[in-house]
Amino acid sequence: MDIKRLFGKDMLSLWTRDLMYTVVAVFLMRFGEGILGSARMNFFVDTIGLTGEQVLWLEGIREIPGIVLIVIAALAMHLPLSWRAAIWAAVLGLGYMSFALVKSYTGLLVVEVVASFGLHGYQPIHPALGMALATEKTRGRMLGMLASVGSLAGIVGMGVLAITSNVMKTVALQLPYVVGGAIIVISAFFFLRLSKNLGNTGQKQPRMVLRRRYWLYYVLTFFEGSRKEILGSFCTLVLVEQYGWKVWQLSPLLLISAILGLLLSPYLGMLVDRFGPRKTLAGSYVVLALSCVGYATIPNASILAGLYVVMRLAQILNLGLSVYARQIAPPEELTPTLSAGVSVNHISSVAMPLLFGILVPLIGYSGVYLGSAALIALSVGFALAMRPPKPEEAHAQAALAG
Repeated sequence: MDIKRLFGKDMLSLWTRDLMYTVVAVFLMRFGEGILGSARMNFFVDTIGLTGEQVLWLEGIREIPGIVLIVIAALAMHLPLSWRAAIWAAVLGLGYMSFALVKSYTGLLVVEVVASFGLHGYQPIHPALGMALATEKTRGRMLGMLASVGSLAGIVGMGVLAITSNVMKTVALQLPYVVGGAIIVISAFFFLRLSKNLGNTGQKQPRMVLRRRYWLYYVLTFFEGSRKEILGSFCTLVLVEQYGWKVWQLSPLLLISAILGLLLSPYLGMLVDRFGPRKTLAGSYVVLALSCVGYATIPNASILAGLYVVMRLAQILNLGLSVYARQIAPPEELTPTLSAGVSVNHISSVAMPLLFGILVPLIGYSGVYLGSAALIALSVGFALAMRPPKPEEAHAQAALAG
């Protein structure tokens, strides 16, 4: 990989103390998630004994904290960006560690919601940190680079679990949650080392932002939420429940996906910088829609595993939504706008898994994926309607909003 060609001098010059601490924190967080994420679906099905419908309901319920994030984020908006990142990382890690205590579906719902508050609280903080560390011309590459760091961490985490599960066939699946959660808690200490003025524009930051001119961003995040769980947990659920895959089979698949994410994330971020969010998002939606059709019509586990990797890579281009938000929103409105986007996103990400959980006995897995393909196809048109304002227009809009 030619680093100079990929990043250029403008990226290499951004390696500050804050960026190094951010990289370490992101690595630790994703490393912990990689360890426990590989065991997640088998823990649900093999240890707790959940059915496919119960998993879908669980995924829907765990997204509920995302709906109220706009309110929670508003209460914490006066805190430095670094403190907010640390708080949510600690909540996430402690929530995951609590999975080791679960003995029932009800208990699982409780700890899943606790961890979910940390996960969703951190979601708008991550791109805000990345763009605070970047320049106007390197936002996509910065987010892509952080995604690459996360993929590398996931590779290490999944590799650790893959080796452990092969050597110790009877290892309790609660253990990955304890170890992974503890590592995520450690990441909070590195977030606390970031400069307290990181992302501070010197202007008063609104606690909550919902503006009419951002409607297209809200629509696209709504569509993103409607397919998020179907393209994530549900894909691995199909392989586990329908094809009987075990941890030692699923871990290599997740590992391959992470390796490709590591190698390609910076380039995908560079595509967003070069061609803009409009074209890259529309292209990724087309790929996702076709992949869903494949999942609905191809009864072959190996091909479905390949389609899963393709979908994971296409979803990396969702970072274009954060770049688009920065294009249309002034710096002081970025974090509350991203938080509002997460809440809008989770209106659909809560509803769709619950709806599909009810419909699975009637329409089967193929029906779920055909419905998802139709929703993704609708979002292509909205992506093509994106027209980021020119710099002078954005400045005038910000002045009117103030």
